[in-house]
This record gives sequence, C-alpha cells and structure tokens, in this order.
Amino acid sequence: MKKIHSAILMLVLLAAAAGTAGAETLSGLQIMEKVYARPKGPDIQSELTMTLINSRGSKRVRTIRQFIKDYGADEKKIMFFVAPADVKNTSFMTWSYGNSSKADDMWIYLPALKKVKRISSESKSDYFMGSDFTYDDMGNRLPKDDTHKIIGEEKINGEDCYVVESTPKNPDYFYSRTVSWIVKGEWIGMKKEFYDEDGELLKTLTINSYKKVNGYWVITSMEMDNVQKNHKTIMELKDVKIGRGIRDSFFTERMMKRGIK
Repeated sequence: MKKIHSAILMLVLLAAAAGTAGAETLSGLQIMEKVYARPKGPDIQSELTMTLINSRGSKRVRTIRQFIKDYGADEKKIMFFVAPADVKNTSFMTWSYGNSSKADDMWIYLPALKKVKRISSESKSDYFMGSDFTYDDMGNRLPKDDTHKIIGEEKINGEDCYVVESTPKNPDYFYSRTVSWIVKGEWIGMKKEFYDEDGELLKTLTINSYKKVNGYWVITSMEMDNVQKNHKTIMELKDVKIGRGIRDSFFTERMMKRGIK
C-alpha cells in the first residue's frame, strides 16, 4: 500500500513540476509588447464624445467622428469634430509608425485659418483641444521607447492585473515615468498613472468600460484626471464598426479640409 501511495505522490509532484516549467514568466517589456500588439481589427469607425470638466464642475461636450486603419506595423487615424459650433470642422490626423526611429506624424486643421498645421516635436507635450490628453497621448508610443519593470500585481474591478512601471529612455521626455495596470490574458490597460518631470503624479487614466466588437476588444469609456489642474476629460465611444473598409485617401490633408457630412 505504501508503494502505491508513493507512486501517486510521485505522479502529483511530476505533474506540478511540469506545470511550473510550462508556466510563462513574462518581463515588463513582454507585457507591454502584448498590450501594443493586441489585435484591434483592420479598421475602426466610431463616434466619440469628449467631455471636459473643470474644477468648478462645468462641462463642455464635443462630438467627434473617428476613423482608424491598420497598416501592419503602422496605423493611421483621423478625427473630425462635428459639434459644438466653436470646434465644428476642426480635424486631427495621426500617422503612427512601428519603426522607433520615426516619430508619429500629426496634423491639425483649423477652419478659422483654413490651414492644416503640422504638430512639431516640441508641441507634442501640449494639450489636445483643451483636453487632458497631450498630442503625444493621442499617438502610439512604442514599448521599446521605455524601460519596463514589473512592480506588483493587483486586482482592479475584479480583474487580475500586472503593475508595470515604464521609464523613458529619452531623458528629455516630458513624463518622468508611467505606471500601468494591465489585465492578464486580455492585455488591456485598465489604469495608467503619469508622473511629471519632477516625479510628481500629474494625471491618471482610468478605463471605465470595454467590450468585444466583432471579436476585438474595444475600450468604450475612459477618463483622464489631471490631479494638478483639478480638471478631467471623459471619452466615450459608441456606434463602433470594425472591418467595414476605409479607403486610403481618407487619411490626407485634403480630407482634413473637406471634412465629413
């Protein structure tokens, strides 16, 4: 009988050892690469509501039509402001690249000037259209631009998350570091803290909701809370369509000026 128990115990130990050996141990960089590479679909169309809330609780609401197209390593995005009247017909376009030696290209069209303006590298730390998102936040930062370190694991809204600290390799970057909470297995960032050049907490991005559309995870509500300015921006997506097809000519300066009807 002792021999049988010993044999069973040996099998249990071998199975446990095999499971441990097969378990995936990820680095901070690998986690952030999974977030960056998470499939988002060949193209996305959506309506975006941007709500700006100041320290007194006053709100300004803007309605935007957004179009995004995947080009493999690269991505193009264009946004058209459709309301209210003071921002109507303003448009913003971003071309993001998978090559770390090439910075995102960004343009904004201001109807009052009837001119497309290119966003310079020096201006990417400026806030986009009065929101709490910088121009740089509106692009796609590559994982290889930062050094990543796992600093813990936590639950957020019942989801098991890795906590990853990311420090820019460029010492002149305007965030000294960020801390991200990443859902295990789904590779969605549920929360992100941004620290200023002095190492003080500047703002916190929180994901309020996300869902699957045509088999792809889509973030449908997010909130950026600028704790230093006591100001926040809420972005909500609706009418999301994936894989409907967007022609390449949509992502041009001509289209920025023309707008959508």
